[in-house]
Amino acid sequence: MNQIVDMLKRNSLLLALVVVMVLFEIAIQISGHGSMFSPQNFTNIISQNSYVIILAVGMLFCIIGCGNIDLSVGSIVALIGAVAGVIMVNNDGNVYMAIAICLLLGILIGAWHGFWIAYVRIPSFIVTLAGMMIFRGIALLVLDGLTISPFPPEYLRYFTAFIPKHRADAFTLTTIVTLILVAVYVVAVIYDRVSKLKKNYEVETFASFIFKMAIVVFALVGSGFLLANNKGIPVILVLLTVIVLFYAFLANKTVTGRRLYALGGNEKAAKLSGVNTNRLLFLAYVNMGFLSAVAALVCVARFNSAAPTAGNGYELDAIGACFIGGASAYGGVGTVGGAVIGAVFMGVLNNGMSILGIDANWQRTVKGLVLLLAVVIDVLSKKRAR
Repeated sequence: MNQIVDMLKRNSLLLALVVVMVLFEIAIQISGHGSMFSPQNFTNIISQNSYVIILAVGMLFCIIGCGNIDLSVGSIVALIGAVAGVIMVNNDGNVYMAIAICLLLGILIGAWHGFWIAYVRIPSFIVTLAGMMIFRGIALLVLDGLTISPFPPEYLRYFTAFIPKHRADAFTLTTIVTLILVAVYVVAVIYDRVSKLKKNYEVETFASFIFKMAIVVFALVGSGFLLANNKGIPVILVLLTVIVLFYAFLANKTVTGRRLYALGGNEKAAKLSGVNTNRLLFLAYVNMGFLSAVAALVCVARFNSAAPTAGNGYELDAIGACFIGGASAYGGVGTVGGAVIGAVFMGVLNNGMSILGIDANWQRTVKGLVLLLAVVIDVLSKKRAR
């Protein structure tokens, strides 16, 4: 009985995601609005929520470091998108040069925030709130209140295309890739568990391990099946996979990742241990600026336009995804995987309520309540632990 309770606690977020998806599917079927799990809608969910995953990964590293946040990411997305539009559309600039300039601009904006937060020690809320207003204003000035479109096809294909190019080959290639990914995942998690056991590290129960692995394998196979029956593998999904795997490795397997968790756990103790806490905090915001630029490039490609209203509310989606995914408001706790699941959770909520025709205002209300619930659970669990 205790093992079952422990398994449910460890995998509560995954279970909640599965329950929400099932409930939405039942409601959608009853209402006659189609299916959440249609191949086309599944591909739309990936495309619609790609920016949330990218921003949530960056936001997680800010939150881990002493519970800091970045309220400016939506405005940064608008500004970077505006710059991309001016270079590529208005001035017929080189696509690769435009991408490089946008990424560099994102890094510089992140460095601007990081300097004030890490070295001058102005609260992140104040600095990024100011950034939200500053960069939104600059974006409006750059666009002159107008929408820029369309973007060059050469640019769009890097974010909106599918692999393979021909739909006739989609099923075979996607199936092969899915089977390879499943095999790699199973071997990797088993190897990781065996390695930890040999080193006498604490691991989750065998039942919990099998349960989580089964859910992930089922999700991979199901996702592969849906993609295979549509147009194949979206290029944006490949980009998301690279980003998630890289940052998961950075957080879990590197000295920098361990030091960031130490910073969030107890900054004074980390500093006394020789950790350059100011530099770590600075780099967290530089990274946030970089990933905001990546999200901007993804968004303008998806909408095929750079608009003054782009990025509105994106910061709330990213912060919400992190807290729903298990990040602590106090810092020092959170995982990249949890942030991704939180982002998917937000995406499912958005997509499911949209299919059901629920008013946008009610959608915001529901997402706000879910976010509050996630933080309340975190705070109460901390109090019980004490």
